[in-house]
Amino acid sequence: MPRILVHVEGQTEERFVNQILAPHLYGAGYESVGARLLGNARQRFRRGGIRPWGSVRTDILDHLKEDRAVVATTMVDYYGLPHTWPGRRAASDEGKPGARAATVEMALLDDISSALGDTFDRRRFIPYVVMHEFEGLLFARPDRFASAVERPDIAPELQAIRVEFSTPEHINDSPGTAPSARIRRLYSGYQKASQGVLAAVEIGLDAIRGSCPLFDGWVRRLEDVARP
Repeated sequence: MPRILVHVEGQTEERFVNQILAPHLYGAGYESVGARLLGNARQRFRRGGIRPWGSVRTDILDHLKEDRAVVATTMVDYYGLPHTWPGRRAASDEGKPGARAATVEMALLDDISSALGDTFDRRRFIPYVVMHEFEGLLFARPDRFASAVERPDIAPELQAIRVEFSTPEHINDSPGTAPSARIRRLYSGYQKASQGVLAAVEIGLDAIRGSCPLFDGWVRRLEDVARP
C-alpha cells in the first residue's frame, strides 16, 4: 500500500488535507496520508506561503528518494505562484484555467522527473495547482459557505458570483477579483486559517468534486495510484 505526502502552501491547506482529504484517501487504499508545508515552512513560525521553487524542489526530491513507496503531490494556488516556478510564466499565456493548470503541472513533473533520472516512476509525483486559489473551491456551495461562517445573509451575493462562471475554478485571479477578494468584500472578517476549513467541511468533499473538475481530476489521479 502506498503512502502519500501532500506538499501544501499554508495551514489552511494542511488542515484541509488532514481533516477532509485524508479520510477519503485512506478509503481509497493509502497506508498513510500526510501534509507538509512547502519548503519546510513548518520550521520556526509555522508560516506557510509560496516558497521559492528551489527549496520546494529539494523537499520533494528528498522525500521521493527516501522511500520508494512514497507518492508526493502538491496543493498550491495558481494565484500568487511566482513566475520563477516551472511553467508559471508560460501558463500566463493560456486562456482557460485547465490549460493554465496543466502547463504548470506538467512543467513541475518534468523538472522533478529529470532530476531523478530515467528510472523514476512518474506516477509517484502528482502535482496539483488550485485554480485560482483555495477560496475558489468554497464557491462550490455558496449557501453552505455562508452558513459555515455564520453569515447566511451573504449567501445570495455569493451565489450571484458563482453563476457568473461555468465552474468555481474559473473565478479569476486579479487582486480585485480573486475568490478571496470577492469574499472579503462581502465579509471583511473572513479568516482563511480558521474559517476556510470549517467551510470546506460544511460543503463536503463530494460537492467540491462535483463542481470543480480540475480538483476532481487531481483526486482521481491520487485514487488511481492507490489501486492495485
